[in-house]
Amino acid sequence: MSHRDFLAIPDFSTEELHALFVLAERMRAGAYDRRPLAGKSLAMIFMKASTRTRVSFEVGTWQLGGHALFLSPKDVQLGRGEPIADTARVLSRYVDGIMIRTYRHTEVQELALHASIPVINGLTDLLHPCQILADVLTIRQHLGPELRDKVVAWVGDGNNVANSWINAAARLGFELRLACPAGYEPNADLLASARSRTKVTVVRDPAEAVQGAHVVNTDVWASMGQEDEQEARRAAFAGYVVDQALMQRAQREAIFLHCLPAHRGEEVTAEVIDGPQSRVWDEAENRLHIQKAIMAVLIGGETL
Repeated sequence: MSHRDFLAIPDFSTEELHALFVLAERMRAGAYDRRPLAGKSLAMIFMKASTRTRVSFEVGTWQLGGHALFLSPKDVQLGRGEPIADTARVLSRYVDGIMIRTYRHTEVQELALHASIPVINGLTDLLHPCQILADVLTIRQHLGPELRDKVVAWVGDGNNVANSWINAAARLGFELRLACPAGYEPNADLLASARSRTKVTVVRDPAEAVQGAHVVNTDVWASMGQEDEQEARRAAFAGYVVDQALMQRAQREAIFLHCLPAHRGEEVTAEVIDGPQSRVWDEAENRLHIQKAIMAVLIGGETL
């Protein structure tokens, strides 16, 4: 029996993504009462810890009628060196889908290659696709469903979140401007691919990226696993703080996004993240709705 995976945003077509957002919006509005995961189980492998990813996938699975299993490195043999391919084959005999949050993107690709059930990328060092779909859902919620006339600004590290913004821009057609310090640019291959489809620019000056933007977003300067780079990163990102002065360069109705957790006083000021333009709590909630939509389609047989 064939199945689909969700490892990166381009795994869905532009039309499918728009249909996915509509489905997620129905779920957020309480207008969806089906339980397509009834009798089904999701294995959640966490090689990296998480708050939002764990709670949203676990609660979402339950709300759709299914059962989620939390598997940390202590709970699975992957933590003791079992090949990913073997884990994929075994889990495929027990459960109906796998969500994995890990370090190397190649691990997720290998898991999907050898699994006979859907695999969902909960985060890798390269990509964070579920987060960006939640972010786009938040943009639709507050600025309307038309995305092609929007400008999204990214301020900070060219990390997995930035890379998935690049993939989203390519699929959905909005303009993306990324302000990154030298040496912290996003993935060059993803950039090159996206630039053939839409306008994506990388600049050094955050003010240039934010000027006239509809969405301003950022992330922590050092992600999980980069703690030893903390001091070097603090120096490199010194001018990359989203404060009220920077927000005032954006559109009057612009919204601020952050995938969380946030370090107030580093990448964003408290005034901005706790201010009237911040939509970070809606954004966090939307992880639940978009992931439910993804699971309903990939595991529950819901049509787009």
